[in-house]
Amino acid sequence: MTADPSSPADAAAQVATGSTAAPPAATTPRRTDIPEHGPERGPHQARDRAVPADPPADPPADPPADPPADPPAGPPPDGSGGVLGRHYRALTLGIISVVSLIAFEASAVNTAMPVAARALDGIGLYAFAFSAFFTASLFAMALSGVWSDRRGPLAPLFSGIAAFGAGLVIAGGAQSMGMFVAGRGVQGLGGGLAMVSLYVVVGRGYPERLRPSVMASFSAAWVVPVIVGPLVAGTVTEHLGWRWVFLSIPVLILLPLAVMLPALRKLPRTAPGPDGGLRHILASRRSLLALAVAVGASLLQYAGQHPSWFALLPAAAGLALLAPAIVRLLPRGTFRAGRGLPTVVLMRGLAAGALVAAESFIPLLLVTQRGLSATLAGLSLTGGGLTWALGSYVQSRPRLDAHRERLMGLGMALLATAIVLVPLVLIDGVPVWTVAVAWTIGGFGMGLNISSGSVLLLKLSRPEEAGSNSSSLQMSDALGNVAFVGVSGVLFAAFGGGSIAAAGTASAGAADAAGAATTSHPAAFLAVFTAMAVVAAAGAVVAGRLRPKAGRHPATA
Repeated sequence: MTADPSSPADAAAQVATGSTAAPPAATTPRRTDIPEHGPERGPHQARDRAVPADPPADPPADPPADPPADPPAGPPPDGSGGVLGRHYRALTLGIISVVSLIAFEASAVNTAMPVAARALDGIGLYAFAFSAFFTASLFAMALSGVWSDRRGPLAPLFSGIAAFGAGLVIAGGAQSMGMFVAGRGVQGLGGGLAMVSLYVVVGRGYPERLRPSVMASFSAAWVVPVIVGPLVAGTVTEHLGWRWVFLSIPVLILLPLAVMLPALRKLPRTAPGPDGGLRHILASRRSLLALAVAVGASLLQYAGQHPSWFALLPAAAGLALLAPAIVRLLPRGTFRAGRGLPTVVLMRGLAAGALVAAESFIPLLLVTQRGLSATLAGLSLTGGGLTWALGSYVQSRPRLDAHRERLMGLGMALLATAIVLVPLVLIDGVPVWTVAVAWTIGGFGMGLNISSGSVLLLKLSRPEEAGSNSSSLQMSDALGNVAFVGVSGVLFAAFGGGSIAAAGTASAGAADAAGAATTSHPAAFLAVFTAMAVVAAAGAVVAGRLRPKAGRHPATA
């Protein structure tokens, strides 16, 4: 597969191979001033004697005529040695460390959140502790894309890590629920900046052959935190207090900073242009559109949690801001499944939204309909994390690179199958471990789909558009989550699930699922899982439009 000739990797290849150190034009003048001596063999010595003033024909120590500003001296251009070879080891370990911290925070904070909300007397603002993170990350994702394209990924990456740590400190030291929600918003800013810039780092720091393996490491970095995060967070919360779940994580941020910095300094740098200042970046069209999306999403979430006639006003304002802005932020043709890049972005939203919406209702189903404890219900989902990493590893195999589009379609089909299998446990004769088996199938499908989509996005993006397109992918992910979780909530309530939720809340803290089960409404769960299975199946159908039209540049197809 031939890389883009204008990419930084090819420029690095020319320097690393010495192709610019001794250009042919340097020897041409001497040959024209020397008479012919017959055959090629022998006259070289005569030519050297005839022009003693000329420099040697092979000056090994001569530097290139026009050396780059920041030559990537380390990594070989062909990516030999793998992502954990000596040339890429520091960068890969740094990336895994950052992703692992974000994953651990996500799983640990979710465990400590109920205790924190009760301690701060803020149960009424409980949902906003999650939505603040989401809305802030929406804005930060678009900002990070513009920032990375104009100035390179280093500044947004380290700014994001710093903001992420600052948000944890603010939340951990909060004396009120309002301050806690503000800290979660700062965390969202940091997480959005860091994740998008990491995609750009992968695009600039690794050759195309190694990118599937790097994306597999993204998924692998979630496995251990997802498994041990809730257990560690629960233990810390019970013995030390909920604040230490937040305050202990910033100390660990020093590790990826120390590991990554030397490797990141070797990446090709982007020379700042006239519009590369932070003020111009914040005032860019894409950043302003992302701000409109974040504000619109906040207004819609507020309206959804305050069902009244008065809520129609913020709902209408939020929709007016969100709808036109998101259409302009995502690649043209995303919502009509345009060939190539638009379909990659669309499928990320479909996959992430269907998975998260279905997964959100699985513990509730198992607790209220089959009488499982909350711990056992949560454990039924852990197998999906392991097989997600396995699917990501499988897609990284070089021999499967030519079938990446089919892998994404297969992943969506497996996810649809898993979602269809889950509501079978509503039948008393079906064993409850069916859910665990189903979710291992769905996790494997997500590993194939998500990692392949990330690789395909970088392949279909021009180097100068990698940041913006990566932010579009992440925004599609986040928007899919909020949209399909919202749709699932509406369906669940419409089919009588509200009484289940109320009963489940009343019996929370005790493993008394029998009281909740007396208000059984299996139709509510069936409506949710049927709708999300349809969403996943739709993703499998549109996978046929992942390949761009022949003869067109992938980024514009």
